[in-house]
Amino acid sequence: MESRMTNSEGNTLPAEDMRSYGGKRLKGIDAAGSTHQPLVSVVTAVYNGRLHLAGCIESVLCQDYPNIEHIIMDGGSNDGTVDILRQYDDRIGLWRSERDSGIYDAWNKALRETRGEWICFLGADDEFLPNAITAYMALAAENPGAEYLSSRIRVVHPSGYVKILGCAWTWKKFSRLMCTPHVGAMHRRTLFDRLGVYDTSYRIVADYELLLRAGHELKAAYMPDITAMMRAGGVGSSSMALAETARAKVVTGGRSKLLAAIELYIEKAIFPLRPPVRSVLQKLAAR
Repeated sequence: MESRMTNSEGNTLPAEDMRSYGGKRLKGIDAAGSTHQPLVSVVTAVYNGRLHLAGCIESVLCQDYPNIEHIIMDGGSNDGTVDILRQYDDRIGLWRSERDSGIYDAWNKALRETRGEWICFLGADDEFLPNAITAYMALAAENPGAEYLSSRIRVVHPSGYVKILGCAWTWKKFSRLMCTPHVGAMHRRTLFDRLGVYDTSYRIVADYELLLRAGHELKAAYMPDITAMMRAGGVGSSSMALAETARAKVVTGGRSKLLAAIELYIEKAIFPLRPPVRSVLQKLAAR
């Protein structure tokens, strides 16, 4: 008996829509960069993210920078996410749907597929703002020795509270907390060559841990532009993230256990408060 697949609406899919991979690369259309406009790889990991995924993809497609490849790794969604990936099949650089061990496992898989000189990570429910990548590549040109580029982002909380996050990277500040938002931040490929890939023993803060490996030697550049919108309220905002952050600061960042424990105690005390109050207290604690 012939096996058939159905989409999220229960409709039978034709054979060509049963595949769990696709993208322009598989059609022989390869993205490329140039000396003055290097290729940028945008990585997105998604699992059951049908609600916001199209917005994420469109925000990449609407960038005015010409040399972009979008690599999307889906963790085996069953909510119609794959239907959306198929709809954008001829506009996405590469996509694949298969089970993974979490977001950092998906990112590591995507890293093996990226071909860009610069690599960034955009959540399935996050969006680039217009001209973001052009602004980043201008920053890269102005700072040819930089290997990590950051900016500011707009964080939108489910309650309606909006906060702007982001500041210039310094080791003094970064060794205490993730002061540079990871959403959309640019990593030169050589940074991964030097530091390796994400440690999947961390479920929430492996992005922070990887940059801690560079220590004070990280070559960073910053611009005050707001380049992305991030929807708050995910696991990155949880108390588990606080505990993982403390672990990373000690194990990888070399921070004293006593200082990390005190900082964890303060963060846990602040965490249950409403976002505006928490924001003020976090600024006071960081001084």
